[in-house]
Amino acid sequence: LMTTTYAGFNDVHLTEKLREVHHLVVRRSTVRHIRLALGRPATRRRAAPQHRGRRPRKPALGQLVQLDASPYAWFEDRGPRATLHGMIDDATSMPLALYFRPHEDLHGYVTILDRTCRQSGVPLELYGAHLNVFVRNDPHWTLAEQLRGQQDPTHFGRMLPALGIGFIRAHSPQAKGRIERLWDTLQDRLTSELRLRGISSLDAGNAFLPEFLADFTRRFAQPPADPTPAWRPVPRDLADLLSCRYWRIVARDNTVHLGARWVQIPPGPRGRSYAGCRVEVRERLDGCLRVLYHDTLLATQPSPDPAFVLQPRQG
Repeated sequence: LMTTTYAGFNDVHLTEKLREVHHLVVRRSTVRHIRLALGRPATRRRAAPQHRGRRPRKPALGQLVQLDASPYAWFEDRGPRATLHGMIDDATSMPLALYFRPHEDLHGYVTILDRTCRQSGVPLELYGAHLNVFVRNDPHWTLAEQLRGQQDPTHFGRMLPALGIGFIRAHSPQAKGRIERLWDTLQDRLTSELRLRGISSLDAGNAFLPEFLADFTRRFAQPPADPTPAWRPVPRDLADLLSCRYWRIVARDNTVHLGARWVQIPPGPRGRSYAGCRVEVRERLDGCLRVLYHDTLLATQPSPDPAFVLQPRQG
């Protein structure tokens, strides 16, 4: 049967078939010994477990910040399923910012980065998953990228160098175990606190998170090994740096289009027209649009909606 009907079956699968179809009660180890006696290789070779070492913590606050998101029934059966975005400091494992979103997305990560920078400072490095929000993980290369030898970064990937923040990719959940353990704690403690208060919506949950963070830090905060923090000052143009950037050509009527939105550019010095010029359009976290030409601000447009969601645009 191993060499005919079930040729190519792995040991476990073949053992199941022998028991269920042919009523041959044998163990997997017996099947393996027979296979080895026949000189047949394993269908799937089992790799030896890789050695993993415990990574020591960074000594100071702000040297390394881990970020991740956790989809979970945070509101249980009272509200929608949500994804909690979070950042924790590596030196203390304390959460720095938390934010509920319907799904894991760019808006959630930029929001917690903005809050961390404003409340604590700019970190030196971020440690995150191999996610397409952070890094390009698609096989597509344009001709310009091939000539340059590297792919264009994601929008989040452009924000980090502008802030002087490095990024380290985690290649497994175990590599970012500290924030994974935080999710286990929050799925117990935060969920209970939300239930206690009857909170059942994302807006109400986000309004409660600052109070929860303050209490959580007071109870579980541990001092870092180095008392001197490594946070850097927040730049004045943080809102501009935490924005999606696009290059556009000004239309003949001196307008710039970004999806369904468009911005009218006023005349320049001596009535100059900017038609045909290549300008940079920055879409901020709050939805405000800013058009720049050689670092000169040409026009702005306020947010179209208080509930604006920052997301990469096509085209």
